[in-house]
Amino acid sequence: MVRTSTRDAEAELAQALRTGPFHLALRTALTARGLALHRVQRRLAQRGVTVGVTSLSYWQQGARRPRRPESLRAVRLLEEILELPAQALTRLLEPVARPASERPAARSLRALMDEARAVERLLAELETPADGGLHTVCHLEHVHIGARRELRGRESHHVVRAHRDGVDRYVAIHYGDAGCDPARIGVRATENCRVGRVRWHAGAGVLVAELLFDTRLRCGETYLLGYAFDDGTGGQSSEYVRGFSFAGGQYVLQVRFDATALPVRCRRFSQATANAPRGGQEELTLAGRHPGVHLVESAVRPGIVGIGWDWS
Repeated sequence: MVRTSTRDAEAELAQALRTGPFHLALRTALTARGLALHRVQRRLAQRGVTVGVTSLSYWQQGARRPRRPESLRAVRLLEEILELPAQALTRLLEPVARPASERPAARSLRALMDEARAVERLLAELETPADGGLHTVCHLEHVHIGARRELRGRESHHVVRAHRDGVDRYVAIHYGDAGCDPARIGVRATENCRVGRVRWHAGAGVLVAELLFDTRLRCGETYLLGYAFDDGTGGQSSEYVRGFSFAGGQYVLQVRFDATALPVRCRRFSQATANAPRGGQEELTLAGRHPGVHLVESAVRPGIVGIGWDWS
């Protein structure tokens, strides 16, 4: 009988070999076979290939990729040593061809928001790179519009996956409505995180906040966190938009309105960039005990999605 732990390890290995990336597949294979790096190095040497333990360690961490002919030969031998199908690892090193008609893999902040320069300066203060090492698996966002038609606040339940080792934080960006006071906007950690450094730009109405995890993630690991921004400092709100620099993951946006201040019309929309015409417009109907509307993006593309509304 195969033990459950062995079955789980093989299932995890099959998944890693199927989806990559290379370093995660290699590390998972080493774990599944129970081989230490010095033993792997010795077996490679017996087959006439010299690779240092440090290089093997870098490969499995994603710090370096095998590129030289001798390194690629070592990868092919690793497939034998680790009892993997032929090409299981080497195919993960091949560049993925992108059709000419396919959309770009990412959008810059400047393409997604008017106040991008201010956000970039705030992120630089936090020493946060454009790619924070995380991508979204699922993001459920609740936006609350108050009795004065103001953006009262928003709450997020967010599942992320690390695509490199050592990630221990997520940086959230809040873009308030005209007239908002970022200095008075509150940041709350509601689940599996705590608030770190917070920076804002009063003129741009933008605030960025570090949300610190309780652990350091390894590549491929997922993490669920919850956080909220308490606003209510701006003027009348007429839309809520969310920009996505990278593709992937599911996004659900719900906008709820105070029962004493309901809009006369709601619609969803999408944009390739902040300056592009709006497309994908669709009327939304207020429904529920707490009047609201929502949209669902099953597979996010780089760009902008949002919900707008008209007041009487």
